[in-house]
Amino acid sequence: MAEILDQEVPGYKWIVRNPEKFGGKPVIKGTRFTVSFILCCLSEGMTYEEIIRDYSEFPREVLPEVLRFASRVTDDPDVAA
Repeated sequence: MAEILDQEVPGYKWIVRNPEKFGGKPVIKGTRFTVSFILCCLSEGMTYEEIIRDYSEFPREVLPEVLRFASRVTDDPDVAA
């Protein structure tokens, strides 16, 4: 069976999805970090430096993109609030 490749989420440089990884949740390209994991770290008050110190390095420009993605998803009228 052919491997399914990560698919870029339109409008985002660093966010990809793959139905065979993490249940298709959006992840940071080149890492095993889900967007929700990064959001959780940020919500607990972690800085970028603390995240990379405790877990792994990834580009700093990912953070604004993660926040923009979360904002877009929560603004979707089909998301129950």
